[in-house]
Amino acid sequence: MPRLSKALVTTGDAGFALADVELGEPQRDEVLVQIMASGVCHTDLDMLNRRFAHVMGHEGAGTVLQCGSGVDHVGPGDPVVLNWAIPCGECFQCRRGAENICAQRPHVPHERRSFNGKPLYASFGLGTMATHTVVPKQAVVKIDVEIAFPSAALLGCGVMTGFGSVTNAAKVKPGSSVVVLGTGGVGLSCIQGAVHACAGMIIAVDINPKRLELARQFGATHTLLASKDDAGLIGASKQVKTLIGRGADYAFECTAVPELGAAPLAMVCNGGVAIAVSGIEQVVPIDMQLFEFDKLYMTPLYGQCRPSIDFPMLLSLYKQKRLKLDEMVTRTYPLSREGLTEAFEHMRQGVNAKGVLIP
Repeated sequence: MPRLSKALVTTGDAGFALADVELGEPQRDEVLVQIMASGVCHTDLDMLNRRFAHVMGHEGAGTVLQCGSGVDHVGPGDPVVLNWAIPCGECFQCRRGAENICAQRPHVPHERRSFNGKPLYASFGLGTMATHTVVPKQAVVKIDVEIAFPSAALLGCGVMTGFGSVTNAAKVKPGSSVVVLGTGGVGLSCIQGAVHACAGMIIAVDINPKRLELARQFGATHTLLASKDDAGLIGASKQVKTLIGRGADYAFECTAVPELGAAPLAMVCNGGVAIAVSGIEQVVPIDMQLFEFDKLYMTPLYGQCRPSIDFPMLLSLYKQKRLKLDEMVTRTYPLSREGLTEAFEHMRQGVNAKGVLIP
């Protein structure tokens, strides 16, 4: 029998509302999940401007209710965290270990979600801002530690993106110097990744002093309060070089501000590594002198996530109290139009490290 889910739905007009969505039964290699928490991410806000109808949300955790045939790694009652870069495990990219950029990503056909009698897409194939969702089996990883669902939900995007960009993509070396530009949820996760990698100096840069206070709590050794008028953060880069005595070994851009797409290049030394973490997609002008000399500019997707490897590792670090997740959940909100509106506003204001919706 079809199941009704309460979900935050946008119809493509940049607005959203809580609505009834009809879900089909999980088919072969699919899992029905009751969502217990869904993180609120800048990408959720950006998706509204793409003007197509979908169930919102891509950062979630919950409980398995039902499995289709072919699913043997989870069962009804299991707590799970969801992963939006869903690997098929068989394509060229998956076979070489690049599961995050799978070329044949599994998905549940959008016709299996119905809103007002019409098919409906799920954001990133998940649609976590809902009471229930049906996803491919590769999208769920079993949670095997004691953890609150709001904290677990953060692993599904922001934490994995930041932490993985440091450890999987940049492969930060012990004793090295790291700069993190922007200290929201992703930036704080980069800082935690740098702590895990045993970086010698971790410099957090932000225009919000409250965010910098958080950065210290999450492991930054130094903080720099930047100015909104500092074009390309060139002034901040001079301060970084004064602190270190040269450019940094690594710099991570976590601002989602198009004008700062090249800023990490200004922060690193010759031969340094600049990493664009936030996924800026706009066309921006870049001074090519910033690439001199022998600098590497990386644009990793989702921290080069390998769900079956990385999520258990992150959960293990949490269990060992070596990964702060509970501390990142600043506030929870109800799964409602009013709740998400308030969460978006707090996100714009930089009030939260992370906000989470609770159905």
